[in-house]
Amino acid sequence: MSNVSVLKTSPKTILEDYQELMDLADYRSAVPKDNATIMKINLSWSLFYPACSTPPWQLDGVLSKLHKDSYKDVTCVENQTVVTHPWKGAYGNKWLPVLEKYGVEYIPLTNAEWVPFRPKAEMLAMTDLFGEVLVPKQFFESNVIHLPTVKTHGHTTTTGAMKNAFGGLIPKYRHHAHKKIHEVLVDLLAIQKEIHKGIFAVMDGGVCGNGAGPRTMEPFIGNVLLASDDQVAIDTISAKIMGFDPLKIDYIRIAHDRGLGMGDHDQIEISGMDKQELDKLNFKFSTAKSPIIEWDQRLRKGTSNIHWLHRILFHSPVFKTFIFASGFYHDKLWYPTIGKRYIEEFMKTEWGKLFETYGYGRFPEYPEVKDWDPY
Repeated sequence: MSNVSVLKTSPKTILEDYQELMDLADYRSAVPKDNATIMKINLSWSLFYPACSTPPWQLDGVLSKLHKDSYKDVTCVENQTVVTHPWKGAYGNKWLPVLEKYGVEYIPLTNAEWVPFRPKAEMLAMTDLFGEVLVPKQFFESNVIHLPTVKTHGHTTTTGAMKNAFGGLIPKYRHHAHKKIHEVLVDLLAIQKEIHKGIFAVMDGGVCGNGAGPRTMEPFIGNVLLASDDQVAIDTISAKIMGFDPLKIDYIRIAHDRGLGMGDHDQIEISGMDKQELDKLNFKFSTAKSPIIEWDQRLRKGTSNIHWLHRILFHSPVFKTFIFASGFYHDKLWYPTIGKRYIEEFMKTEWGKLFETYGYGRFPEYPEVKDWDPY
């Protein structure tokens, strides 16, 4: 039976709570110590915004537990998108001093060695969209620990452990996956089960995101943490806590139907919290779409059968217009106005005060990304 550990938490107890959370989920059985362990951080914005990306206390709590339990070969990874930068994001979200504290190397996947992989599982979308499956060479025979947050997403309703693999297993051109995003997430989980020795997720809901995720959200103090070795189950419980019917979310339903994990919340064992208390948790979230996601979906769906137009819009320099529009809307328009107000209110909370206790560190020097184009 799938198990998800769920704990109430607070800024004062967060690091200790991560220790208990991971033990309740029996992470050492899921993450064999003899193998290399890759921590897949979540970066949805290079700028800091509450609940948007892995917060420093989440990274601190999980690395502290691994260090305490004598895990030696641990690295942290993240990739680049057309709108995020792994090094700028690591600085803006205060990851670098935490990584230095535990002596853990940070490896952006932009310059990693990616090798072809032929999955045994039937692919629902990956080969149709990308032609072949590529995997970072370092991922084979390793453990992976995902560090998502509890938040909504305009493309997938909710996002969590399954969506976090998106940045680790698609090297470039990830925006093409939006055409069949739910099927892609299911494919990625099937691939993970073939390449990794152990899969585990630790989800932070101390601060959650509601609305037009994964960036332009309204921060919500959730004071909850989740962990599990079943990626479908943890996303199911997270979705239920947010107020959604998990099996009405396509990626959860499809993964459940294909036997990749448990999507029926009634059949998931809960550790750390009484089931009745869990049933009372309902954040009453609703998913909205930012103008960028709204138009992305309209244009992709509207031109999907007009191949020459679709190719011009998404496989040529015309696509740079969309990248510019996204960067301008998010970084120059929304963040300094609406986002700034939300951040100011967040900083008055105990979670905001906790964020301020972490340092940025020195801005990193990093090599230029090789062979990068957005098409």
